[in-house]
Amino acid sequence: MGDLYALDFDGVLCDSCGEGYASAAKAAKVIWPTLFNDVDSSLEDWVVDQICTVRPVLQKRYDNLLLLRLLLEMRLPSIRKSSVAEGLTVEGIVENWSELKNLILKEWGEDKDALVNLYGKVRDEWRVQDLKTWIGANRLYPGVADALKSATSTIYIVTGKQSPFAEVILQEFAKDTIPPERIFGVGAGSEPKLEKLKQLQKKPEHQGLKLHFVEDRLATLKKVIKEPELDGWNLYLSGWGYNTQKEKDEAATIPRIQILQLSDFNTKLK
Repeated sequence: MGDLYALDFDGVLCDSCGEGYASAAKAAKVIWPTLFNDVDSSLEDWVVDQICTVRPVLQKRYDNLLLLRLLLEMRLPSIRKSSVAEGLTVEGIVENWSELKNLILKEWGEDKDALVNLYGKVRDEWRVQDLKTWIGANRLYPGVADALKSATSTIYIVTGKQSPFAEVILQEFAKDTIPPERIFGVGAGSEPKLEKLKQLQKKPEHQGLKLHFVEDRLATLKKVIKEPELDGWNLYLSGWGYNTQKEKDEAATIPRIQILQLSDFNTKLK
């Protein structure tokens, strides 16, 4: 019996934290042009690291923009406009991001839709004008490219990212490993992924294969468990992806979910 792997992209194959930060920084310089006046390279490196730590709780891509400014306000009292920045920790952001996001939007006097549009516009313009640099702001996790190149299993990508962008990143870092027809950009949210899993398991050529789904969002895996039609899938949470320790601890109590480490994942694909 062979194996079929359905893999999420961001948080399983690709670390896009660098691209998220860079897009946020470009947008921030448009709307808050003086924000970076006192930011040196060491502070910038710290911000990137913290964005990666908080990434599991970010709900929308534009959250990177809000988080970037909040992190700078935590470290630079001279630019501080929010009441929560002083004394705030990164752990506090992880625990309370939804509430913090609404509060800082109000205190900064910013319109959510305007920031969403700005972030999307700046990011899209960057991809159009300098695709190579945009690709380079992403990276595959260590060992993933080699594992994909030597994989003997049937592999599909099921991602919330638009499929053309997943394709160009894979082509750059792991050339010719996954054909475009096996990369599905299904849009945001869990439901489209679940529908794609149902379609994959019904294909005649997949009958008899052992089914595996690797995802970094615990909420998505829990939704799979609630779907009787998807009982045949083995479920894995990527321990290296965008999830918190609290989510890992919860996953460890769910019998159907296995927590994979990156080295184990790379070995499985091979």
